[in-house]
Amino acid sequence: MADRREDVSISLWLKNEPFSVGALPSPPARLTITNIKKIVPYAKTKGKAGFPNLSYSVWKHVACNKLQLPEDVAWSKINSKFPPGAFHYFSTFQMIHGQESEQLMEWDRKVAKASDQQAVDAFRLQLSVSCLKFVLFLFIQHIHKISLRASLVSGSDEWPLRSRSPDPEGRPVSVNKELDENSSLTFVLNNLNEILELLIEAEQKSDVSTGKDILLAFESIEALDFLIEGSINSGSYVRTLSEIAQFHLRSGSSKTSKSLSFRNLQSWLKSCLSQNPFGVAACIKQGRQLCWPMTGESKEMWIKKKRGRIATNAPFLPQDLVKGYKMIVMSQMNRMTIARSSETVKGSTVKIHRCHDAFIYLLSPLRSVSIEKCRCCTIVLGPVELSVDLVRSEQTTVVAVCRRFTTTASRLCAVHVKTPNRPLVFGGNESLMFGPYHTFYPKLEKHMTEVGLSSLPDQWDKPLYMDSHSANAVDQHLNEDNGCWEIQNPSAFYTFTIPFEMEGDTQTIPGGLPSRYLKASTSRRQQIASWQNVIGGSRLTSDQSRAFHSIVSSRFQEWLQLTGNDRQLDGLVSAFKIT
Repeated sequence: MADRREDVSISLWLKNEPFSVGALPSPPARLTITNIKKIVPYAKTKGKAGFPNLSYSVWKHVACNKLQLPEDVAWSKINSKFPPGAFHYFSTFQMIHGQESEQLMEWDRKVAKASDQQAVDAFRLQLSVSCLKFVLFLFIQHIHKISLRASLVSGSDEWPLRSRSPDPEGRPVSVNKELDENSSLTFVLNNLNEILELLIEAEQKSDVSTGKDILLAFESIEALDFLIEGSINSGSYVRTLSEIAQFHLRSGSSKTSKSLSFRNLQSWLKSCLSQNPFGVAACIKQGRQLCWPMTGESKEMWIKKKRGRIATNAPFLPQDLVKGYKMIVMSQMNRMTIARSSETVKGSTVKIHRCHDAFIYLLSPLRSVSIEKCRCCTIVLGPVELSVDLVRSEQTTVVAVCRRFTTTASRLCAVHVKTPNRPLVFGGNESLMFGPYHTFYPKLEKHMTEVGLSSLPDQWDKPLYMDSHSANAVDQHLNEDNGCWEIQNPSAFYTFTIPFEMEGDTQTIPGGLPSRYLKASTSRRQQIASWQNVIGGSRLTSDQSRAFHSIVSSRFQEWLQLTGNDRQLDGLVSAFKIT
């Protein structure tokens, strides 16, 4: 709701990305609220290395020695099982906390050029993050946890059970553990007191527990900028929480010490926090419906054929409010081919929902992509600045360059990604196949530079299996028999051709193919050339040549129908030139 005082209306909401991208399932068992509360006091004992910016060396010590996390699962002993590594959380926070693309590319280059693990270690030890914001980031990892015992004892819902964000098709959504905007808001409101307690001085905690009011340092309010933002008087200009707090809470503050009343702040946040006006729900309800007809098809034909729903909030966003705010929701794109590269698509957060038997090409630089409940689809994406998340999908192929890839509760899916981070495989997955990134389009490298992605390092073949029941992470080399995933056999590898015309300079796969896949691809081309030479030198008569081509064409048509590729070709005929 909005707060009004002296004819001033204030609206606050939660940022999307810390929850939709930053909060992951399966937090480690020792990453408890109690242990998280100990991090800031400990960091302050380490001087400038711990506070206000938390160096990676101090966090590594806390994570490995206090929380019993490994620095990285890939570096652990060969016979061990561990929860997610210390650097996993550190790098995820950096990814969503607004690092410039040039800085991220420079970090990737340094890691790729490192001669050994010691060089990588030395680089990591130079990194630091805001201590208070990082602690908030660790706290929201608990949004995925549920304690049935605690819920029964307290009589309250530890897991949010409020009305949920609307389904893209307008149907009611059943309550489950799937994260959405309403559950994020409920989680924060239910845990607001503990969130604020993370930001107070150690000696003040006893006062809060006894009900006394205290003053909260303004640097603590600035830390909440990581989670909360808002606007004044329903303006289009989005402000940080600290900017709005400075403007609005002067009556509850001490002007000399630049601090705010704990109680006033808590009450104010509870009264003002509401649904994000730039979230999925708002995009579905208030966004502009997009009509993306195929080449030669009118908008009227698109609407008449009921080709699903595509909505975006792009037309309503201020020009300076794009990164992390522009959104496209695609639902029920069924039995069709969609191909787009445009300013509307560029920089968008994309939600692809309940599509089946579709071929979707979004060949623009993107912010993040969620693929949910899709079936029998091929989805080819331009470079994704943050994360590609595959959720509850079946028989779907994903092709992307991205900073992070995750998959949850999906089966029989093929994943061809180029990523500097290890793919995260959470619970419920079955029969996944990981292969190298195997395609390109003319503007690919230009788009990669725009979102801060390089061709190296590339860790597509090092998935990290996350056991959602025991919160353990298992190194891919130790987990080949889990039946959840496999690395593609080179004998079954084929490159993928994006069949659209587009101007640009990229003429090959950035970084090339891994040697064994390049060898397999080269061998196959040689076999094709040899076969063509045999046919060319067979000296068939005209009648024999026509009969031969008729047989080949008939068998090819049978193969197209058997594999379903006939629908793809039909769609490509209509959409050959990308829009």
